[in-house]
Amino acid sequence: MGQRSVILVAGCRGQLARALRELAERRNVPLVALGRPKLDIEDSGSIATAVRELQPRLIVNAAAYTAVDRAESEPERAFAVNRDGAARLAAAAARIGVPYILVSTDYVFDGRKPQPYREDDTPSPLNVYGHSKLEGERAVRESAPLALVLRTSWLYSGSGRNFLTTMLQLAQTRELVQVVGDQRGAPTAAADLAGAVLEIAEQVIASGSAGHSGIYHLTAAGETTWHGFAQAIFAALASCGRRVPALASIATADYSSAARRPANSRLDCAKIARDFGIQLPHWRESLEASLNDLVHPMQTLLGGR
Repeated sequence: MGQRSVILVAGCRGQLARALRELAERRNVPLVALGRPKLDIEDSGSIATAVRELQPRLIVNAAAYTAVDRAESEPERAFAVNRDGAARLAAAAARIGVPYILVSTDYVFDGRKPQPYREDDTPSPLNVYGHSKLEGERAVRESAPLALVLRTSWLYSGSGRNFLTTMLQLAQTRELVQVVGDQRGAPTAAADLAGAVLEIAEQVIASGSAGHSGIYHLTAAGETTWHGFAQAIFAALASCGRRVPALASIATADYSSAARRPANSRLDCAKIARDFGIQLPHWRESLEASLNDLVHPMQTLLGGR
């Protein structure tokens, strides 16, 4: 790969991009995260300029249209970013001969399977967002056959808009919080995913992409429901004397949303453990770490697994 030394991350404001930038700085890994207008994956000229100036050794696409409900009324925007933009960036990586990692989602599945989804299970998205991400996966693999697609689920962090920050806000403002209790998945910390992406990048760069391409699933270990996730968050807050609201479990049918969501978002992560030796911590451990960073001092009590 010649003189190339920088990992280029498309996106700079999202959870994963932020986590990648922070972790790379701590580990002294040369990484540049760029978002609009410096790097706009909907603009070929913007991509060409960024790639020419940085000469990256690997490209990670952490830029995405993630407004799941809004995508139902803005399908063109969702596909423009998640399919066309992802493919455009992959083609740029292929042109200069460097590996490409696309971050995708559990929402490519319909959630009807009773077991965790494997990489070779047939996708069947329920909503526009899931369709746009699935089409992005396919377009990327056509543009860059050696690309690696990394599906994850229920991503959260201590910043931005996500389930954890929403629950922390509601804990301060609501007397009662109602959360869906019949959708199952694995809450995955953005910091954990960022660490895995950097490890994957290191292995892919070292191998020159040989044997390191295709689709992989990666989430935290364990599983819960959205209600169980909220319950763990509120228990942790209560254990350090913080105010918490009452929490009620409701059915998906009783929760009004524009987009349908899969009842089963569990992903089988055996393949990535086998090929890369990567296994993320249990979701409760990572939630504890995240809350310790956010609410300090805290004596966290998250219960058993």
